[in-house]
Amino acid sequence: MKLRFKLALYNTLTKIAIILFTGLITLFFIEKISVNHIEARLEKSKVRLLNDLSTGELNEFLESQTQTRSTYRDFNILNQEYVTAKQVAYQPHISSEIKYRTDRRIVDNVPEVYRVLSTYFDFDNKTYLLEIGESIESVEDLKDIVKKFTLVMLAVALVLTLVSDMVFTKYLLQPFYKIIEKKLVNVNDPLNFDHEPISTTTYDFKMLDDSISTLMKKISTLFQLEKQFIANVSHELLTPISIISTRLENLMVKEELSESAENKIFASLKTLNRLRSIINSLLLISKVENNQFAKTDKIDMPELMAEITEELEDRLEAKNITFYNRITYQFSMTGNRPLLHNMLFNIINNAIKYNHDSGSIVITDDINDEYYTLQIADTGIGMEDPQIEKAFNRFEKLQSDEAESYGLGLAIVKSIATFHQVDVGIKSHKGQGTTFTLIFNKRQNFTKTS
Repeated sequence: MKLRFKLALYNTLTKIAIILFTGLITLFFIEKISVNHIEARLEKSKVRLLNDLSTGELNEFLESQTQTRSTYRDFNILNQEYVTAKQVAYQPHISSEIKYRTDRRIVDNVPEVYRVLSTYFDFDNKTYLLEIGESIESVEDLKDIVKKFTLVMLAVALVLTLVSDMVFTKYLLQPFYKIIEKKLVNVNDPLNFDHEPISTTTYDFKMLDDSISTLMKKISTLFQLEKQFIANVSHELLTPISIISTRLENLMVKEELSESAENKIFASLKTLNRLRSIINSLLLISKVENNQFAKTDKIDMPELMAEITEELEDRLEAKNITFYNRITYQFSMTGNRPLLHNMLFNIINNAIKYNHDSGSIVITDDINDEYYTLQIADTGIGMEDPQIEKAFNRFEKLQSDEAESYGLGLAIVKSIATFHQVDVGIKSHKGQGTTFTLIFNKRQNFTKTS
C-alpha cells in the first residue's frame, strides 16, 4: 500500500475513533446531567408539596384514589408528572432518606419511563409513602437524536476525511515522489545523475534529497575511479602480453626444441591469447562506459543484420541451424556501427552456441508507439530465473562447463545497449529457448519493407 493511502487510512480511522468516543461520552453525560436535573426538580417538588399539604387536601387525595381504585390518577394533563401518596403502617421513627429509581408505567395504554422519587413522611400521626415521578422520555428521545446525529456526522466525516486527506497527502508527498522518480528510478548511470535539488518546504524531504545526492556523488567518484583503473590496467597489461607472446613465438621456430617443449610453449601462447581477449573485452566495456566512442554513423538495421548473418553462416551450417530473418521494417538510426555490430553479433552468436543441433533462430521486429523493437529468439537450452538475473554480470558464464567462454559477451551487450539508449530484456525457459528483446527508444526514419 502506498504511503499516502496509509496516511489517509490512519487519519480516517483516528477521526472515526474520536467521533465515536465523543458520541459515547456525550450520550453518557446527557443522561447523567438530565437525570441529576430531574432528581433536583423532584426534590423541590417534594419540599413544596409537603409544605403546602393540609389535612383536608391529603384526605381528599386519598379519598379520590379509593373511589376510582386508581393509584395513578394524579397525572398532569400531559402525563409528564405524577404524585402518589399511600398510607402505610405507622412508624414512629421513619427515615427521611430519599430513594430514586427508573420505572416504566402504562398510562392510557401508552408506556412511559419515569424517574421516581420515593420517601416516607408523617402527617397527623400517620405514615405515608410518597412517590413523585417525572417522565424521562424526553431524555431518551434526546439520546436517540444524538445517536443519529453521531452516525450522520461519522459518515460525513469519513467522506470528507478521505477526500481531504487524499488531496493533502498527494500534495504533501509530491516532492517525495519526484525524488524517487528523478533520483532513483530513472537513474541508469551514476555519472549522469541530476544533482539539482527538488523544490520542497518539508525538511525531511530536503534531507532525503541531499542524502541521495551526496551518496550519488560518492558512487560516481568510485565508479569513475573503477572504470579508469580497469582501462589503465587493461591497457598496461596488453604490452607485456604482446612481448611475452612474441618471444614465445620466436622460440617456437627453433629446430632444437623438443616436442614436449613445443607443446608447453603452445599452451602458454593459448593462455596468453585468452588473457588478451579478456583484457580487450574489459577495455572495450571501459571505453564504452566512459563514452569514448562517437555515435555519428548511419546504421541500416536490415543491412547490418544481413552482414552479421553472413559472417556466422559457417557456424549455422555446422550445427544445421535454420535461420529466419523476418525483419519487416527498414529501420535506420544514428550510432556507432562497430559497437552495434558487436552487440548483435554477440547475441546471435550466443543463440547459435546454446542452441540444439537442427534448431532454429528467428529474428522479428515491430513498431509500437514510438519504439522500434527487435527480437532474437532461439530454440536452445534456455535459462532459469537465477541465470537470467545474472546474465549481464561480468564473468558470469551461462554454463559452468564452458571452456571457451569468458562470461563477458552479455556484459559487452549491456554496455553497448546502454550507450545507445537501448533497453535489453531476456525471456527464457529451461529447455525451451531464449528470446532477447531490444527496444530502441528513439524511432528514426523507418519504412515498412515490401
